[in-house]
Amino acid sequence: MAISKQQKEIILAQYTQWLGQSQAVILVEYTGVTMKNLDAIRARLREAGGEFHVVKNTLAKLALEKSGMSIPADFLERSTAMGFAFSDAPAIAKSLSDVIKNMEAIKVKGGYLGAQTLTAAEVKALADLPPLPVLRGQLLGVLLAPASKLVRTLAEPGRRVASVLRAYSEKAHSLSPAAA
Repeated sequence: MAISKQQKEIILAQYTQWLGQSQAVILVEYTGVTMKNLDAIRARLREAGGEFHVVKNTLAKLALEKSGMSIPADFLERSTAMGFAFSDAPAIAKSLSDVIKNMEAIKVKGGYLGAQTLTAAEVKALADLPPLPVLRGQLLGVLLAPASKLVRTLAEPGRRVASVLRAYSEKAHSLSPAAA
C-alpha cells in the first residue's frame, strides 16, 4: 500500500525526533525474521530504556541527513530496523546483542554514537562495555584510590610509633616486679 506524502512527512518527523533524542542508534538487517522475534527485540529494548522500529530506507536516509549524520552505503540497503538508545547506549547495545545472538537472520549493519558513525564491530564493542552503574562504580574506585592511599601513607608513621610504644610498654610491664 502506498503512503501519502503527508504520511511520509509525519514518519520523517518521527524518525528525526527519535534521532534527536537518542544517544546511540543501531541499524540491523532483519530479512527473514518473524514478527514474534521482532516483538521480542522490541520488548527487550524497551526494558533497557530504548526503542526498536522497522524503518523505510528512503525516509531513514532523509532523517539521518537532516540530523547531520553521514550515511555509509551499506547502512540503508535491504530491510532496515533501528534500535534507539534514549538513555544508556551500552545497555541498549548489549540488550540487542543478547536478544539477536540466536537469530541468524538479523545482522548488525552499524550505527551511530552521537553523530559518530560506528561499524558493526564497534557496535559489538559498545555492547561489551559494562552498564552505566558499573562504569560509575569503577570510575569512583579509580578516583578514590589515590585518596585512600594518601590516607594510609600519612597514617603509617603514627601507626609505627604506636606499635613501638605498645611493644615497649608490654615489655616494661612483663619485666616489672609488680607483674610477677
